[in-house]
Amino acid sequence: MKATIFHNPKCGTSRKTLEILRNEGCDVWIKEYLKTPPTREELVALYRRAGLTPRDGLRSKEPLAAELDLNRPDVTDGEILDAMVQHPILIERPLVETSNGVRLCRPQDKVREIL
Repeated sequence: MKATIFHNPKCGTSRKTLEILRNEGCDVWIKEYLKTPPTREELVALYRRAGLTPRDGLRSKEPLAAELDLNRPDVTDGEILDAMVQHPILIERPLVETSNGVRLCRPQDKVREIL
């Protein structure tokens, strides 16, 4: 099975998810999203396939989220997406995409749902 992981090598959960993918024999394409951020359109498509809103995909505990006032109740999906594109550190990770769907793999075992 082919899989794409939106990966941060500094993140333990992301590393563990990648290990699961490899142990399951997946052909993994690693996208280090901090180096090569997804486009707004990619994020919209990923979240739609995962059944998530941009707010669900926001790293709300990231200090920059508070600094940009993205945790307020009336923040729009568009505002969150624009911030994520400009500051990819705001994207919760890891996101994994396979032909069976997309999952935000927190905890890492959620990846098994799409294998």
